[in-house]
Amino acid sequence: MSYVEVPGANVPIRMWTDPASVEAGAMQQLRNVATLPWIKGLAVMPDVHYGKGATVGSVIAMKDAVCPAAVGVDIGCGMSAVKTSLTANDLPGDLSGLRSKIERAIPVGAGMHRDPVDPDRLYGFPVEGYEGLWERFDYLADAVKFRRERATKQIGTLGSGNHHIEVNVDNEGVVWLTLHSGSRNIGNELAEHHIGVARSLSHNQGLVDRDLAVFLASTPEMAAYRNDLHWAQEYAMYNRAIMMALMKEVLRREFRKAKVSFDAEISCHHNYVAEERYQGMDLLVTRKGAIRAGAGELGIIPGSMATGTYIVKGLGNTAAFNSASHGAGRRMSRTAAKKRFSARDLAEQTKGVECRKDSGVVDEIPAAYKPIERVMEQQRDLVEVVAKLKQIICIKG
Repeated sequence: MSYVEVPGANVPIRMWTDPASVEAGAMQQLRNVATLPWIKGLAVMPDVHYGKGATVGSVIAMKDAVCPAAVGVDIGCGMSAVKTSLTANDLPGDLSGLRSKIERAIPVGAGMHRDPVDPDRLYGFPVEGYEGLWERFDYLADAVKFRRERATKQIGTLGSGNHHIEVNVDNEGVVWLTLHSGSRNIGNELAEHHIGVARSLSHNQGLVDRDLAVFLASTPEMAAYRNDLHWAQEYAMYNRAIMMALMKEVLRREFRKAKVSFDAEISCHHNYVAEERYQGMDLLVTRKGAIRAGAGELGIIPGSMATGTYIVKGLGNTAAFNSASHGAGRRMSRTAAKKRFSARDLAEQTKGVECRKDSGVVDEIPAAYKPIERVMEQQRDLVEVVAKLKQIICIKG
């Protein structure tokens, strides 16, 4: 579908979904964002749903301003994927052992590594530039400086919620690895610190929603935020790269006889800020629950625990600020999902997938998400499908 345009105070709201299908709270958030004096465009992806400050599944283009709450607290959260040389025929009938080995290699939930991961020992890890990440730690906000040790031990770990590690098979029987994670606790603490600073600034006192407080260009507060933002985005990228390297090591040990090899990794943020040019203007584009989908750019759009993942190629639709959805998007809150569904429902909906099937992850049940096929249909003018993956192992925190 092409977009539907809904009137907004300062810019129209371009929606790649039926406006009537969007819950009232999310629509109000979109209208609030459209009132910001600095906004130059607002695009809404088909996975849109209510979020903190700004809706998840929105792309906010502003001139000389950025809203830290719109970026969110998991700065740099995103997906990585890699195609392997393995096929489904190489895999054992019982996948529980492989799942356990991946879980031993990569801490999940609130866990962390006992000692920081040594990148020099990792297969295929892009070591160049990694030391620079830690050299710049001392230039972050004072509020997080005491977190250095924890940050070094949490890099290369999954987290919880909708974060996941998966082993998948595509339509041709080829095995892929995918994972979803972000900047862990350090990104959350940096975000909360700067959101608090933004709320205190005088130019934000008259906003319709204090969660939409912004930093303005050429101010020390903006400079400090962008420094920390870029650092956290880089931390998130390396976090995924380390986990992928650890997962590759598991497969190389497990399938020595097959001499498994790996294609180039695909990696994309979906909670971040980028400097991009549209309509003759240099803009700060915030994608909150959206990936960049420039012409020919590869991206990753997951569904839920049992509905698979799409590898896509961007079509470069500038009306959407070269963006696409970051996933299926929730259709009910975590609280509502826990009230409505049981562990038995989860087991039924995840048949055929080696994964947790207990009450601790019922809020991630597939029925709590929008149908991914419908979401993909609504963004045919944003991306084209390169491969459809179906998970056979799904690891949650």
